[in-house]
Amino acid sequence: MKVAIFDFDGTLFPKETFPLLMGHLKNHPVHFQKYRNFFLRILPVYAAYKCKLYPEQKFKEYSMWSYIAAFGTSPKVEVEQFFSQIGEIMSHNLSESVLHRLQQHQSDGYYTMLVSGAYEPLLHSVTKNVNFDFIIGSSIPYTDEKLPKKAPINYIYGERKTASINAHLSDTEVDWENSFAYGDSYTDLNVLELVGNPVAVNPEPRLLEVANHKKWEVI
Repeated sequence: MKVAIFDFDGTLFPKETFPLLMGHLKNHPVHFQKYRNFFLRILPVYAAYKCKLYPEQKFKEYSMWSYIAAFGTSPKVEVEQFFSQIGEIMSHNLSESVLHRLQQHQSDGYYTMLVSGAYEPLLHSVTKNVNFDFIIGSSIPYTDEKLPKKAPINYIYGERKTASINAHLSDTEVDWENSFAYGDSYTDLNVLELVGNPVAVNPEPRLLEVANHKKWEVI
């Protein structure tokens, strides 16, 4: 089986997701008061991160947790509805060139995967009209259909992406040499190096340097 693996932020979706999520929470007609809790929780950690006292990966993971923690013990249906609303907006702004590649791979019989650090319910909402065979994202834990206090977030980032991909495909014989992967960030490097056909999508400078050195396709 050949696979085609797509990143979300900066790849399928041309922008970064988290700033949009912050704005959605801040201006939401129902949940706007939760933004203050999120902001106060993240502010000291953000200051430490900007002073290079807090690693980037840990800061992103803390940000993801702080965002969900602002919802307290909200019911699952309420959280899912929140993500559905912004997902609907974002779904109209997907990259046409990346969607075209996705459709090509689907026509050629590839097993298609969306692998991202974004929240899983957001990914499912954004792509409800886009047919991926499997989606891997940062999962939100629920207890009895509610958010538990201090809910941990399984943030999918860096090596966790490749671990999740390999775990999902562990019972499948994959033709990695003829498979494809798409990403925009240096942190996507582990996934891009899994396949014989890595594609850098509007890459950031560090990834562009690697792509040029290795003669990867750049779109």
